[in-house]
Amino acid sequence: MLAEILKKSFDKYFNAPIEAWKEFAEFCEPITFEKDQIIKPQGTSEKYFYFIIKGSAGIFLWKENNFVCLDFAFENSACCDYMSLLTKEPTELEVVALEKSETIRILRDNFHRLGRKSVGQIIMQKTAEASFVEKQQQQIELLTKTAEERYRILQTKFPNIDQRIAQKHIASYLGITPQSLSRIRNAAN
Repeated sequence: MLAEILKKSFDKYFNAPIEAWKEFAEFCEPITFEKDQIIKPQGTSEKYFYFIIKGSAGIFLWKENNFVCLDFAFENSACCDYMSLLTKEPTELEVVALEKSETIRILRDNFHRLGRKSVGQIIMQKTAEASFVEKQQQQIELLTKTAEERYRILQTKFPNIDQRIAQKHIASYLGITPQSLSRIRNAAN
């Protein structure tokens, strides 16, 4: 069943055969996180690649006197400090469960081992390319769209985000204060 979930989630990037996902699933172990539990602390190296079965997580960076939300991940998506996973170096990024979350994880070394296989290389390349495009789009939106427009885009991308993620995290992701987000939300209703 896990192989089918993985395949369905990644088919949008590359339609790999189910056998590739069965092999990947053999290296996975389930792990649950409580809401607000730190998955990967800042200043450490990422040891695992995570895939969220149920729940959500955020990637945060400490700036001045608080954490800034850089990204969200929800069901059927990967989540980790990918930069650290690739470089094997510590980073200042922190990964936190934003809800009680059921995930699977794979050790970094096993992730890299699977990535050396031909199908694994393609899957990793295609997902990395998609992630790059998504982050570039996020940066363009931050520089060219108003906070209201960015909020509407976020709601389209994650329709029930307001019921699942704390307002302070949504505001941080949008680059605005929680008070500004509250005004935007009130104006939209």
